[in-house]
Amino acid sequence: MYYPALSGFALGGSLIIAIGAQNAFILRMGLLRQHVFILCLICALADALLIVIGVAGLGVFVEKYPQLLKFITLGGFLFLITYAALAAKRAIFPHAMMASSEKDIPLMQAISICLAFTFLNPHVYLDTVVLVGGLAARWHGADRIAFTVGAVAASFVWFFALGYGARLLQPVFERKIAWRVLDGLIALVMAWLAISLLLNFLS
Repeated sequence: MYYPALSGFALGGSLIIAIGAQNAFILRMGLLRQHVFILCLICALADALLIVIGVAGLGVFVEKYPQLLKFITLGGFLFLITYAALAAKRAIFPHAMMASSEKDIPLMQAISICLAFTFLNPHVYLDTVVLVGGLAARWHGADRIAFTVGAVAASFVWFFALGYGARLLQPVFERKIAWRVLDGLIALVMAWLAISLLLNFLS
């Protein structure tokens, strides 16, 4: 059971430890120290849900109805390009950036943004549901459960480490220029992801 669990943990970690919209958002909220626990928990639970769905065999449903991913892709593009514009505004105009950094984001707004980053990303359905579900099929019984637990554990470890580990960078972000650089990078990442989704939608 240890090997399947480690395999699941390694796979889960490799899929989420990347520069992406969701990770960039959690990093920023961790630096701001706003709603860190609930946002990390939501991301981890959402990942766990998608992993379980994939292991249960519902990844076949995603592959069978590709038009569903088309709608998710378009929604993801619109959301990401809007968020990219807001991040670019914070980077270009320091006053807008400082105001948004000092003002607490309402909890429900933060949760809504977090859920949008999670479920409006079509790649999460292909990677987490289809890929994890497909690789889980090689295991049976208790080994499959161990594989699933390992993959879910990777999500919890990563998101909470990212959210709470961000404060270690706090001394760096006491300077205004650091926030501008971060928001500039976030804007570029979001714009790149949005364009890739648009190209995928048009193809």
